[in-house]
Amino acid sequence: MEIKKLAQEVFEIEAKEIANLSNRLTEDFEKAIKAILESSGKLIVSGMGKSGIIGKKIAATLASTGTPSFFLHPGEAYHGDLGMIEENDVVLLISNSGETDEVLKLIPFLKHQKNCTISMSGNDNSTLAKNTNYHLNIAVEKEACPLLLAPTSSTTATLVMGDAIAVTLMKLRNFKEENFAKFHPGGSLGRRLLTTVGDVMKKDKLPITNSDATIKEVIQKITEGKLGLVVILDENQIKGIITDGDIRRTMESREKEFFGLNAKDLMSSHPKSIQENDKLISASNLMSENKINSLLVVNETNDFVGVVQMYDLGL
Repeated sequence: MEIKKLAQEVFEIEAKEIANLSNRLTEDFEKAIKAILESSGKLIVSGMGKSGIIGKKIAATLASTGTPSFFLHPGEAYHGDLGMIEENDVVLLISNSGETDEVLKLIPFLKHQKNCTISMSGNDNSTLAKNTNYHLNIAVEKEACPLLLAPTSSTTATLVMGDAIAVTLMKLRNFKEENFAKFHPGGSLGRRLLTTVGDVMKKDKLPITNSDATIKEVIQKITEGKLGLVVILDENQIKGIITDGDIRRTMESREKEFFGLNAKDLMSSHPKSIQENDKLISASNLMSENKINSLLVVNETNDFVGVVQMYDLGL
């Protein structure tokens, strides 16, 4: 059998099982979501083996999308870490069979502490399902594993159910890009949404000249500045900008008179600018909208203070 065909069969099997999940949703899903929203505590996720690995990912997704959450290993919990669970926490327990001993051992404590409990299993009649407040059915008809032994479709179904919880909560909490960025300051989105233009702009040895500068002076400033442009200032007021592209186009269109021109003859008036306290996302949007790679940066009194370019945004 072709290798590509083998992979396609896995995709088809798991896609079918994921599609079937929507038919397994009950009112318990809605009640579980409401319980999480109404809770003043955290959402703690626990599971063993492959379910635990998926549980870690679910907890990480929840934590980064507005629902305080962390993963608690059931074995560690049973041997002292139960103290991490407070009375107002909601606990999500994952076991495909619903009969995993390490997970079931947590039930007495959670009932005694009166925690709200949510379970994920592939059996509505499992011990786990019957001993939690709300049960989410993640049953699959067929594993992608040809031996029907290795968790494949079942772990995918678990992951997708976790994503459904996270995304539903995101939408109900009106979680936005700005919120996401706060939890991801090191990522490209966090950088664009939290970092200001002033943090990354070029501000030293800026290429500046006046409107009466000769074309030779303009070219010299562009070369020295290494930004591919020169800013035209008269009496500290921005009058225009000349890019290396402007130089090339003018050389072609006005070849005979080129070296007799001044900066004012080829500068672009009213260049796009941005405030130094604006976020990088604003700079990115402004550049994209105007199909340009550079912006002049001004301060609160509209004085020219720097240049920010597309590569400064880290995109």
